[in-house]
Amino acid sequence: MDVVENYTGHVEPGGPAARRTLEKLTINKLSVGPMDNNAYLLVCNASREALLIDAANDPERIEDLIGHDRNRPRLRTIVTTHQHPDHWQALGAVAGANGANTVAHALDAGPLPVPPDVLVKHGDTIPVGECTLEVIHLRGHTPGSIALLYRDPAGHPHLWTGDSLFPGGVGKTTSPEDFASLVDDVSSRLFDVLPDDTWFYPGHGDDSTLGEQKPHIEEWRSRGW
Repeated sequence: MDVVENYTGHVEPGGPAARRTLEKLTINKLSVGPMDNNAYLLVCNASREALLIDAANDPERIEDLIGHDRNRPRLRTIVTTHQHPDHWQALGAVAGANGANTVAHALDAGPLPVPPDVLVKHGDTIPVGECTLEVIHLRGHTPGSIALLYRDPAGHPHLWTGDSLFPGGVGKTTSPEDFASLVDDVSSRLFDVLPDDTWFYPGHGDDSTLGEQKPHIEEWRSRGW
C-alpha cells in the first residue's frame, strides 16, 4: 500500500494511507468504505506491537496497511469507538486474521458482530506495546462512545474521538438530552482538561486541534442538536 509520510490529517477514499511518526508511536490513517471512515493503525516503535482503532470496512486494505512481510507489526488489539455499523464492518475479519483482542465500552458492546474480549470504562488504559492510551467516555452520540488519548512524552497529546467530535462540532445526536450530554462531556473531559495543541483524529474526515475548535463550543450549544 502507498503511504504518504508528509502527514496533514487528510486522506482520500481509496487513496494512500498517511503516516505520522512520533518518538515512541507511529500513527497510520486510512480512509475505508463507502462512508469515508477513518481507520487508525497505531504501532509502538520499540515493540512493533500494534492497535487498530475502528476496523470500519475494507479488511483487505486494512491488512495491506498492516503489511504482509515478516517485519509487519503484530496487531494485538482492535478498539471500536462506538456501536454504529459503519465502524465495525471489518472487525470480525481483521480480528480473526490477526488473533487480535477486541475492545469496546460495555454500553456499546451489544450490537458488535464480535463480542468484545475486553470491556473498558472511563479512566481505563489500553496498552500499545510500551505506549499507553487512556479511555475517555463521551456520552451522547451513542451510550458507550469512547475517545482514546495518547500523551506523547516528547510532544503534544494525540486524541482519537470516533464520531463524538469533528472539526466544526460534536457528532450527531437524536435528542436534546443526548446533545447536551455530548457537549457537556466534550467540554469537561476534553476542552477543559487538555491543552490547545492536542491534535485530534475523528472517525470521518480531516483532523484538527482542540485549540482550533475551542472558541466555537458556545456556537455549537446555541445551534443545538
